Amino acid sequence: MRNIKNKPWYSLTVSICIGVILFVVLLRFSSVLSAVGTFLGFFSTIFLGAIIAYIINPLAMFYRRKIFGKLKNEKLKATFGNTLAFMTVIAFLMMVLLLVVPQLVDSISMFAKNFNGYVKSLEKTLEIIGMSSVVDLDDLISSSTEILDYMATYVTDNMGTILSTTANIGSSMGHFFIALLLSMYFLAGKDNLKKGGARFLKAVFKENYPEVRHFIKRSDEILNCYIVFNLIDAIIVGIVNAIFMTVMGMPYVGLVSIIVALTNIIPTFGPFVGGAIGAFFLLLVEPWYAAAFLIFVLVLQTIDGYILKPKLFGDSLGVSGLWILIGVVALGSMFGMIGVLLAIPGVAILDMVYHEYVLAFLEREDVEEVEEDIKKED
Repeated sequence: MRNIKNKPWYSLTVSICIGVILFVVLLRFSSVLSAVGTFLGFFSTIFLGAIIAYIINPLAMFYRRKIFGKLKNEKLKATFGNTLAFMTVIAFLMMVLLLVVPQLVDSISMFAKNFNGYVKSLEKTLEIIGMSSVVDLDDLISSSTEILDYMATYVTDNMGTILSTTANIGSSMGHFFIALLLSMYFLAGKDNLKKGGARFLKAVFKENYPEVRHFIKRSDEILNCYIVFNLIDAIIVGIVNAIFMTVMGMPYVGLVSIIVALTNIIPTFGPFVGGAIGAFFLLLVEPWYAAAFLIFVLVLQTIDGYILKPKLFGDSLGVSGLWILIGVVALGSMFGMIGVLLAIPGVAILDMVYHEYVLAFLEREDVEEVEEDIKKED
């Protein structure tokens, strides 16, 4: 192989092959992108398992250090830490289901039962604000009986689509549980995977391996910091929301608080989406509940944005709000909801690359040029 590399035609052949491949890829870019997406889709469950393992890893490491830190056997320590972390996550998911599903069913049944009252309240509201002449409710469904008949007809006419959607949901749940099982294996074999990855990177990058290792380590620190503190922030916001609703005697405390906590994970726009969903559920019971809840959400998000998040994140993700907003819009347009969720750590990693690599390289070049000029003058 080394003799072939020394041949004069070897470099030219490799360059031509690379050029041809790039030309074909650019010429059929959309087809290539679609083919790559289809190919990666076959491994979506594996990727999901790896992502779940990565998210649970900080909790497992916390248990390993704080609870099982006195154990001398590292394998036993890792096994206990991983097991307790997965038990914690599964218990949390079960608690969410037990809180959300019954209250969601209750809210739907309440909506169907009180539909006539909602229509009358809406008519009065439109009369008060002078919009009754603009919006004619007579053209809308005006009784719960009619809406139920309409829903029955819709279900009958679209039974195939509904069954297909139900099957897809069941398949997705199956993929999720398989991914959860795979994540246990990923986390159990984390140390071996890290050793194998380090060996591969050393073989590929050789003398540049320390720089690559530093970049991966810093990126991992940023992602871990974002995941941990974002989840802590969401839990705090959800608890504060639950306390407020309990004190005010509002219904659906568990359902709305979990929605607010989950949407709080989504940067910039998420909290307002959660506030709107929560206000809708409360509007089904009492309009002033919804108004009070919206005011509380605005106050809570102001405190969260200016006090709680800066205290939690500190200087570890010291990126300006403007760049975060640009990142949310740009990555959201490119990758959808996944891009929105990864906007903050993505911008933080780009900021790290700029300051620690690009800017450092440019400053080093400037210093070398100055030193050369000084030598010339001497």
